[in-house]
Amino acid sequence: MTGQRTTPTAQQYVRYAYGAKLPPSMNDWVTRDLAGPGATVRMVVRWAIPCLLLITPMMFVPADLVVRLNMTIPIIIPYIFFSIALNRVYRRHRLSQHGLDPDLVNKLERDRNADLYDEYRRKYRGR
Repeated sequence: MTGQRTTPTAQQYVRYAYGAKLPPSMNDWVTRDLAGPGATVRMVVRWAIPCLLLITPMMFVPADLVVRLNMTIPIIIPYIFFSIALNRVYRRHRLSQHGLDPDLVNKLERDRNADLYDEYRRKYRGR
């Protein structure tokens, strides 16, 4: 594996952030990015950037601030809401796109709540 990059270049990162597939040599980095700590926040930020780029010109429309906010807030709020609501779905898709296990998305939660899952199994599966 000598000479193969394990982290993306800036250009690869931008393409990856908006749907491109990275080479298999970067699968560890992709796993950490999509299933590691902070993955949810990173995805919401990535989804917010294009939205903010599209609505920024609206803030320069010659009108009162209230009018400009009434043009932009109805766009931003649902956009961020859906980016949060569909976050796991999209991260699972991106993991499978790279040939990785989509269940890695839930790994941190399972690790954090392992004692609760063990207690549940002990209490209800033993019947």
